[in-house]
Amino acid sequence: MSGTEEVVRLLGVRAERLSVDEVLAAVRDARAGGTAVFVGTVRNHDADRDVTSLGYTAHPSVGEVLREVAEKVAASHPVIALAAVHRVGDLEVGDAAVVVAVSCAHRAEAFAACRQLIDELKHEVPIWKHQVFSDGADEWVGSA
Repeated sequence: MSGTEEVVRLLGVRAERLSVDEVLAAVRDARAGGTAVFVGTVRNHDADRDVTSLGYTAHPSVGEVLREVAEKVAASHPVIALAAVHRVGDLEVGDAAVVVAVSCAHRAEAFAACRQLIDELKHEVPIWKHQVFSDGADEWVGSA
């Protein structure tokens, strides 16, 4: 990398619908031979329970922690470009909740970096999920 172009190109936590195209465009680079993308969507069940809707809430430090996670992943792999966006607010079944992408020179590197990015985002970034079930019950789930 020449130093003139940032490796971490797009980070965000937003209430608006997420765009896979936006995330892919952010990591597009002529030097990349592999781009890995993960899209996490709201599913209609959790274990044996029907989910009707859910909402995400973020701590005020979410942007800072997301940047720390992204920079850690970029430093751990030969990343050319990285992007991650997460949704907050009320979502419906089928909505995209998170989109991450990583481009590298080779596919194996891109897959490894993308997996680490989504795993650490879910573990470290202070986003909480509130699930509502068809029987009227609900629950809060740790990090996104």
